[in-house]
Amino acid sequence: MIKTIEGIIVNEIPYKETSKIINILTKDLGIIGVIARGATRVKSPYMGLTNKLTYGYFHINYRENLSTLIEVDLIDSFKTIKKDLIKLSYAIFLTDLVNQIYKHEQNKNIYTNYLASLKKINEGFDPLIITNIFEIKMLDYLGIRPCIDKCVSCNTTSNIVTISSYKGGYLCSKCIGNEKIVNTKTIKLIRMFYYVDIEKIEKLDISNNIKNEINTFVDDYYDRYSGLYLKSKDFLSKIS
Repeated sequence: MIKTIEGIIVNEIPYKETSKIINILTKDLGIIGVIARGATRVKSPYMGLTNKLTYGYFHINYRENLSTLIEVDLIDSFKTIKKDLIKLSYAIFLTDLVNQIYKHEQNKNIYTNYLASLKKINEGFDPLIITNIFEIKMLDYLGIRPCIDKCVSCNTTSNIVTISSYKGGYLCSKCIGNEKIVNTKTIKLIRMFYYVDIEKIEKLDISNNIKNEINTFVDDYYDRYSGLYLKSKDFLSKIS
């Protein structure tokens, strides 16, 4: 069956001498495996079109187990990302994270948010902020969303003074113990990140201090509750 699918290559694996298997994240079919025959040959029509982070329309001979690539209509290769080590490192981390999340949950919104995040990083938005927004949104699909609408201990919505990864969300002035108090902007932005539509972001103006507080919370929260270990995250931490 011949199909045309919109998607992004999230992984590529060498196959035999000159071919490769590409895993394409799609909106409707999840992640599907496709053989690109002869893709590593210099004169191959697939050269440059079957690499990780290639976004396009893939014409395939579809089979449930392993499809065969026929043709690619390129939409975006995210050249700006690929020319910058920092941006590329964030994009690879997002891609690795998506691969792991799809093992827990397959949802069209994951694809939409992932694609929107890559576009924003490619457009020049701060990759750390975009990555944190994506990470916060993905907590739902991992089943570990923090409490960011009220105090996690007493359920009040008043006098929220910090957010604790250990306690699992917001804490009010009455319920706080030894937790570090964070900036009020940090508290508000973490909630906003969860609800914001990434595609509609037009401006990001956040101080380094606030960015660090948000990223520290997100990193610690994932470490505590996700059970995920990604080498790309370690590399990202070193170069950042």
